[in-house]
Amino acid sequence: MAEVPAKQCTSMAERKRQLVRDELSEAAVQLFAEQGFEETTVDQIAAAVGVSSRTFFRYFKVKEDVLVEFLGHFGEQLVAELAARPAGEPPLTAMRQALTPLIGLHLEHPEKTLRLTRLLLSTPTVRARYLDHQARWRDELAAVLATRTGAGPDDFRPVLTASIALAAFAAAQARWADLDGAPSFVAMLDEAFNAARAAVQNP
Repeated sequence: MAEVPAKQCTSMAERKRQLVRDELSEAAVQLFAEQGFEETTVDQIAAAVGVSSRTFFRYFKVKEDVLVEFLGHFGEQLVAELAARPAGEPPLTAMRQALTPLIGLHLEHPEKTLRLTRLLLSTPTVRARYLDHQARWRDELAAVLATRTGAGPDDFRPVLTASIALAAFAAAQARWADLDGAPSFVAMLDEAFNAARAAVQNP
């Protein structure tokens, strides 16, 4: 019998782990949406997938992590996208364009994203962690903007631009959730950034 290469075994194991993680995440979101975040237990989430609560804790430290896990790579992607934007692009425009590849989740899975967004914004413990993420993104994005524009350490413009862009994103997200996902998130985001530009240009 031919041996399966170690690399292939590792890849198969990684795919299996990701499948279990995805199933736990999907089950958790569904239960959160149906019966509320506080009312949903880890045991219920694990049972919905047919695994033990111990298995759940192999993938998530606490149930709040289910709602914020998709934020984990969001900041890294956003920073990378911003760094790759054309050098001569205005900072706020570059920030808006950097978001374009990252809003695919809203377009591909609008209902799931809408549920996630509502839970994210309405659950105090999760919202607090979300705000922590945003603070880190602001600092990382400001550093990229400073490099792009040649701004010095005492220049407030990079951090202000990053703050404005993230505020526009948050405002669009909240409004989109309030309006039950209509119009599209992209349209809402464009409206928010247009309003931000108008406010900056015409204080």
